[in-house]
Amino acid sequence: MTPKLPTLTKDRLRKLGIVASVTLAHLGAFAMMGRAGQPLDYPIPPPTISVELFSPVPPPPPPPPPKPAQVAGGGAPAAPSRVHVTLKPPPTPPELVAPRVPAPKPDPNLVGAAPISSGAPGLGQGGQGTGTGSGTGDGDGPGSGGSGPLILRGATQAEIFSVTPPAARSARRSGRGSVSCVIRVDQYLDDCRLVDETPPGFGFGEAALRAAPAFFRFRPPMTASGRPIEGQRVTVFVQFGRQGR
Repeated sequence: MTPKLPTLTKDRLRKLGIVASVTLAHLGAFAMMGRAGQPLDYPIPPPTISVELFSPVPPPPPPPPPKPAQVAGGGAPAAPSRVHVTLKPPPTPPELVAPRVPAPKPDPNLVGAAPISSGAPGLGQGGQGTGTGSGTGDGDGPGSGGSGPLILRGATQAEIFSVTPPAARSARRSGRGSVSCVIRVDQYLDDCRLVDETPPGFGFGEAALRAAPAFFRFRPPMTASGRPIEGQRVTVFVQFGRQGR
């Protein structure tokens, strides 16, 4: 006959749970007591290191350099100092201006002749001739220290008009004729030859050949002793009509 097992009720299950819990609690207590007798292995902390900060002491300053020893006497004196001074240029003297002398007023009725005798070229309706000479002393040329020919008289406007070609007067044309003449000792012109006429075709060359010996007077070249030289040629320019046209 099989024994009958007791029936597990709620009350019995609760009691069994309590017994099991108490038993486990006792077993845990015994286990803890058993381990209490063994030494505990705890890590040992390292020793404490204290650090103190401080400023370093500055080093002492270097000693001053030794002074050179002074020797009394016997030494050569120091060379003198040289001072370069820039010299100013000397002042420039002011320029002397020559006083201005007004030129003499020309005579409108006398064209081509200067009022006074001079070595300067003559201007006007007439012209100035230039000749050549040679020799020294009292020879046939001006010589050393002599003077060249000089115009003394030109032609007036009325005289120029009297020999102006009729064709040029009717056409109101101006022109010029140049002739080469020999200066005589008596200041007259001789042996005149035509050199040029401008413009051609109006007879200005032939009119200049008539006007030069009739109206122009030249002083011949002079030697150093003042003797006149005959036979010197001079070129005379005769202007017809208004100049610059």
